[in-house]
Amino acid sequence: MRFQGEEEAAAKVPVTSPFRYNSPLVQVSLIGLVCFCCPGMFNALTGMGGGGQVNPDAANNANTALYTTFSIFGVLGGGVYNIFGPKITLAMGCSTYVLYAGSFLYYNHQQDQTFAIFAGALLGIGASFLWAGQGAIMTSYPTATRKGTYISLFWIIFNLGGVIGGLIPFILNYHRKDKAETVNDMTYIVFMCFMSAGTLISLTILSPDRVVKDDGTHCTNIKYSNVTTEAIEILKLFRNWKLRLIIPAAWASNFFYSYQFDNVNRLMFNLRTRGFNNVFYWGAQMIGSVGIGYILDFSFKSRRTRGLVGVGIVAVLGTAIWAGGLANQLNYSFDKLPNWLDFKRSGSDFAGPFVLYFSYGLLDAMFQCLVYWVIGALADTSETLGRYAGFYKGVQSAGAAVAWQVGKKNIPLLNQLIVNWVLTTLSYPLLAVLIYKAVKDTDGSKPAEDDDTASGLPPPASMKDGYKELENSITTEKDG
Repeated sequence: MRFQGEEEAAAKVPVTSPFRYNSPLVQVSLIGLVCFCCPGMFNALTGMGGGGQVNPDAANNANTALYTTFSIFGVLGGGVYNIFGPKITLAMGCSTYVLYAGSFLYYNHQQDQTFAIFAGALLGIGASFLWAGQGAIMTSYPTATRKGTYISLFWIIFNLGGVIGGLIPFILNYHRKDKAETVNDMTYIVFMCFMSAGTLISLTILSPDRVVKDDGTHCTNIKYSNVTTEAIEILKLFRNWKLRLIIPAAWASNFFYSYQFDNVNRLMFNLRTRGFNNVFYWGAQMIGSVGIGYILDFSFKSRRTRGLVGVGIVAVLGTAIWAGGLANQLNYSFDKLPNWLDFKRSGSDFAGPFVLYFSYGLLDAMFQCLVYWVIGALADTSETLGRYAGFYKGVQSAGAAVAWQVGKKNIPLLNQLIVNWVLTTLSYPLLAVLIYKAVKDTDGSKPAEDDDTASGLPPPASMKDGYKELENSITTEKDG
């Protein structure tokens, strides 16, 4: 890494417009479009429950394979991003989404899980690259005082993909008979087209050294890393006390998807209504991201206070929503399945479960945006935040891998709800402690400190050499 370039990155350049191509606004919007097309459509496909299939086993097994490989490669994703840069990393990741959707098109005809499981495992690797790059871009390109705003912007564009993706099965399966349980071929084909477009858009993302922040400073000025350096830096993540405090929140943040998608949306609603529900589930995420983004950037002068207030609000809202989920869950079980609800014909019986499912989406966005904001407040450099995001997604995916197998084992629904509620509740005090101890009040003129070396491991040789070169260059200038 070219650490001597940090002085160049700190030099300010004239900012002509927030809409210039190398601005954080445009670049975060572009990564939002990439995720609109790939993870956004994936979320819509998964949100139907069982991947749109009659039997959820194929989707559960594919998702288990996906999140197992994701949990391993997620931690490595930040290193891959630092070595290859955003374009190659994102393009490699996006291409695996197309194959995953195609595997369910194949399953529609052959009823063979092998391809779906293989595609899921490959997607786990690709998604780890995509989300590490996304995390680095979303948290390092904006200035410190506007990270919440840009996280919200990304979340809105990204979840608009889930909204549009929810409309696809809703429209294409609207007039099918009530007993239809598997989506048609065209549903998967349209998903594949969107995902292919996302792969092409990923090639338009600029590298960090070409991005100029809103305050006129360059995002970072680096020479891409090497395998040895990244291996050492990744090992140090596990000894970083700040990241250890994030582990419960990371584990919980995707753990509840299998319960919400398979055991609420799939069990309670017919096929077309699941697509209808997903439009509002992901739409609620757009609303939730705007609300928490405003609180985290504008509610109080002190950044630490804003973070603590954000945790408090999410904790209160989360407790209320999971309490509503408990009231709903007491009405049915695997032994007493509910009659499917339809958004047109079920009347008032539809309203309560629909509002609950909408609220689950609202909470998901607020919870994850809060965690991303905390991660973004721990450092400023694209390299460090890429590793942090990779660590977060790795732990998150390990939790998801376990959750999808829990769903397959037919663990009592009430037990699943209680575990999800406990996991999210445990996260709140730990996030509050982390914000209180590690988030510094800053106006954005002073970057957050990257304390990777606090783990006790020595910095890699490349870092030492970089500092020596910087020191020598300064000494030469003084002598001259």
